[in-house]
Formats: sequence, structure tokens, C-alpha cells
Amino acid sequence: MQVKPFIESTLTANLQPIVLEVLDESFMHNVPAGAQSHWKVTVVSEAFSGLRLIQRHRRINELLSEALAGPVHALSLHTFTPHEWQQRGESVTASPQCLGGSKDASS
Repeated sequence: MQVKPFIESTLTANLQPIVLEVLDESFMHNVPAGAQSHWKVTVVSEAFSGLRLIQRHRRINELLSEALAGPVHALSLHTFTPHEWQQRGESVTASPQCLGGSKDASS
């Protein structure tokens, strides 16, 4: 499975986003090269209007269940209505560096 095209096409077809950004952040983690295991997804859609954050995330997890059952280990979701997106200044906070599982942040 090519994860990025799957995520993009599935979310586009089901949520008609006005903003969709799908970033493979696997390189930031202790995984084999080409793992396609860690993803950051930003979705701005009217489909989220009236939905709580947990409902938005559940909807995306349902839509992407095939990828989540396979190569995707972690999915960082940033979900907004167009109004929320505009209020944020149309940006998302950068992802933190991975600590590598058992690595201690104080080391």
C-alpha cells in the first residue's frame, strides 16, 4: 500500500477538505527506512462542523482503518473547521522529535 495516496484520496473523497496536508514523519522515529509508519495529517473541512475533537478523530480513524491495520503505527491528527483554521492563523505546531521509545528526555 502506498500510504500517502491512500490517505489523501480517502480523506478527499469523504471529507472534501479545503486544506489537506499529509506528512510522512517516519524518518523522525526509530523505524526502518521506508517504513511509512508515522504520519501527521492536517484536515480542514466543513464536515467537522458541530463535531467534538474525539468525533473528528474517530471519523478519520474509521476512514483510514485499512492503513491503521497495516503499515501505519502512529497518526497525528490536526482537524479543524474552516473558521477554526482561520482563527489559528492557518498553521499547525511542528511535531516534536521522537525520543526513541525508551530514551529518557533528560539524557
